[in-house]
This record gives sequence, C-alpha cells and structure tokens, in this order.
Amino acid sequence: MTRKHSSKKTAVWPKKAYKNLDFLTAPEGRIVRVLSEFMEPAARFSKHQVHNTIVFFGSARTLPQEEAKQKLEALEKQVAQKRRPPKTLLQQRDQAKRDLTMSRYYEDAAELAEKLTRWSLGLRNKKKRFLICSGGGGGIMEAANLGAQRAGGTSIGLNISLPMEQYPNRYQSRNLSFEFHYFFIRKFWFFYLAKALVAFPGGFGTMDELFELLTLVQTRKTKKYMPIVVYGKDYWDQILNFDALVETGTIAEEDLDTFRFIDDVDSAFEYLKEELTKHYVRRRVKEELPL
Repeated sequence: MTRKHSSKKTAVWPKKAYKNLDFLTAPEGRIVRVLSEFMEPAARFSKHQVHNTIVFFGSARTLPQEEAKQKLEALEKQVAQKRRPPKTLLQQRDQAKRDLTMSRYYEDAAELAEKLTRWSLGLRNKKKRFLICSGGGGGIMEAANLGAQRAGGTSIGLNISLPMEQYPNRYQSRNLSFEFHYFFIRKFWFFYLAKALVAFPGGFGTMDELFELLTLVQTRKTKKYMPIVVYGKDYWDQILNFDALVETGTIAEEDLDTFRFIDDVDSAFEYLKEELTKHYVRRRVKEELPL
C-alpha cells in the first residue's frame, strides 16, 4: 500500500510587532518604549486610585544614622590599630564623619514622611489623600518610603535604570514601584500628580529635579499650586547662592517666593499640612488622571 505524503509545509507564524523584542529594543522601537513609560504608569495609578502625591527628592548616598555611626566606629578602630594609618584609610574615616553629619537628613526625611502619611490616612475623603512619592532608590528616597511604611501607608517609587547607585529600596509599595529608562518621563511622573515637593540635600540629580520643577512654576507652565520645601538651609546655602541670582538680575526677587527653606520636621509638616489643606483638601480640584 502506497502512503500519501502531504504537500503542505508546516506553517511558520511571524511575530506580531508588539511581541517582537528585537524590534522593541532597537532604535526603531524607541517611540513605543517612550509611550509605554507614559501609559503603563497612568493605567496603574488609575487602577490604584492615586490622585495626589507629595514628592521627596534628595541624595541616594545619605545613610541611616545607625549605619553611619557603625561605619565611623569601625574605621576609627582601624585607624587606632595602626601606628601610621595610610592616607586612604584616613580619607575614608573623614568621609564617614561627613556621612554621620548628613545622616540626620535621612532620619528627618523618614519622620516627615511618616507624619504626612499618618495625617493623610486620617482624611475622610480617600480621593484627597496624599501618597509619598520618591525616586525609589536609597538614601533620602529610601527614608521617604520607610516613613510611609511606618505609618501604615502605601508609597510610590519611581525607579530609574542606572549603571550605579540606583536600586529599588525595599520600603516602596510593590504595586506602585516603577522602573523607568527615560529620565524625562520619570520627571513627568514626579510632577504630574505632585501637590507638594520636599527637596532634601542632594547632588546633581536632586538639583536637576528641583530646578526643573522651579522653572515650571516660575514660567507658569503649570497652573496648579504646589508648596515647595527646600530642607536644610545650612546645606543649600553652601551649595547655591539664591540671593546672588536676584542681585545679578537673573531671577526676580519674587521668584524666591516659589519655595521655602525649612530646617526641622515639625515646621515642614505644619507648613505642608496647612497649605495642602487650604488648597486641596477643602477646595474642589480637578483630578489629574486620566491623561
């Protein structure tokens, strides 16, 4: 008996474009990636009914106070054990002393985030509650998420893929933890839902984020009111001379009214609570989402 062979070849189905990772990760797929970083967070924020945030900026390198103390004690012990400590060891000890000084800002950020979260959770209207939002990494960002967790609240982490320093801290709420590739979209999400901003001491990244938002307020590209706290006047006075900007005419004197220097947790909390209550809790405001 002769067996008949099918002349049909096995069908090979091509990949759909939106499932083709080679395309999506190539330069030609950039616009799709950009749109994804706009739309996926929008969908998730809508799903979890996130309407208002209080954004914390600050250095990723700031250590918790106890960790900074232990680090300094260990280095001082190493120095004491050596008759002629090497220069590198002395430099590490000196940096550890500076880290301990800066660690107060970690503790202050955590305490402020905790107080704001407790206050927010007490608001009757859930749609008018405020979630702490950080950059999702270590340092001040970690402290902000930690404070919200201590208060029993959820918080947001807008992480960014970097070759160093940035890693998702364990205190951000998992369902509101994001990973961005593009800085400009991440900054959009910092500002879009923000009703208040607190800038703790930080470096290039903190200044970049702070000044971009100050520019949006100054140029009235945003219509919403947003109290901005620049925390730690002693630090910022060493880094930036705002008065010189006025004296040289590069900004107007009233531009300094767009933010307020504050040096302690209680004052920052009372100021933010008062401003947010007046402008957002008691008043009817238009919700930001959907896009």
